[in-house]
Amino acid sequence: MKIFVANCGSSSIKFQLFSMANETVLAKGVVERVGSPEANITLETENGKMVDVRIDAPDHKEGLKNVLDKLVNSEIGVLASIDEIEGVGHRVVHGGEDPRASDSIKIDADVIALVEKNTPLAPLHNPANLLGIEAAMAAMPTTTQVAVWDTAFLSTLPEKAYQYAVPREWYDKYGVRRYGFHGTSHRYVTLRAAEVLDKPLDEMNIITCHLGNGGSLTAIQGGKAVDHSMGMTPLEGLVMGTRCGDIDPGIIFYMHSQGFSVEEIDAALNKKAGLLGISAQSNDMRDLLGKAAAGSESAQLAVDMFIYRVVKYIGAYYAILPSVDAVVFTGGIGENSLPVREGVVKMIASLGAELDEDRNINTRGGACGPITANGSKLPVWVIPTNEELMIARDTRRIVAGG
Repeated sequence: MKIFVANCGSSSIKFQLFSMANETVLAKGVVERVGSPEANITLETENGKMVDVRIDAPDHKEGLKNVLDKLVNSEIGVLASIDEIEGVGHRVVHGGEDPRASDSIKIDADVIALVEKNTPLAPLHNPANLLGIEAAMAAMPTTTQVAVWDTAFLSTLPEKAYQYAVPREWYDKYGVRRYGFHGTSHRYVTLRAAEVLDKPLDEMNIITCHLGNGGSLTAIQGGKAVDHSMGMTPLEGLVMGTRCGDIDPGIIFYMHSQGFSVEEIDAALNKKAGLLGISAQSNDMRDLLGKAAAGSESAQLAVDMFIYRVVKYIGAYYAILPSVDAVVFTGGIGENSLPVREGVVKMIASLGAELDEDRNINTRGGACGPITANGSKLPVWVIPTNEELMIARDTRRIVAGG
């Protein structure tokens, strides 16, 4: 079975084509600048063939058509026909509280309406996800389309964890609550952790740390999410690349009283804060580590604050779980940043984590394994995430009638 996975942004289409017989990626790439004369497609196949060309993509429909045309091109040799694709899996960011969004689902008119209904909760993402769905349905009208909700894995949070201490009407009437994000990634590494730790999923308690330009932590009890660092929006929680994470809400009102508009404050907290805001130099952890090593105090402060916030959440989740089988790092920073991992592990030494420096050095670039010593009371692992594969697996299940 061949599955096509689409992750659409407002002006981009990220894609992967899987052969599910052995879960290999036949081709992957991205269409960028959709709607612009500068639209471009970059594609790489399993056998090393590359495409990097300008295309005519005034909208997502034409952008996706270009992708499919390239996949069946005789020079690429990935597909003999589009009909070989038996299912298309779509990353959909927000499903709200609807029970249909607690698991991946075959897309029909009702599901499309559900995505539209939750657009106010994800105004930057759900409309783009819909564009991808519409484009795929136009290009492959008889092929099963599947919505894989990014919020689904986090739908098991108990009410005491997802509610805010705000007027009840805000929740009842406006849906103000913690929804969380990165759910597909947290779910993938949870399932993978059960494999590598050789523990039944329903008995496993772990803390998963998805650390990248965006970041979040999830407390997993019995294989299910019971708390999560992001909130109603992806702005809450950790210090991120350009997002502030946790702040006093009163800061917003104070800055408004100083003459900043709501739009300016929103833009600042989402796009000018976080690592970029603290350092006034970069939102890239690699750059900041280099600048810190060269003596930049603001870069060092940004790194220290990032690590400190991660450690605070690990400590909080350690306290609410009955036991912790492991802390798991994933995401671009979690999988590759040795200094960040070292900083976190050394700060949670009081919880029983003992860093193995050689393991930390050797576990990066896609490697999976522990970075703590064999006798460590609290094991810390690195497990590379694979959201696209998770989406492909769910799509296969739905196509097969599961």
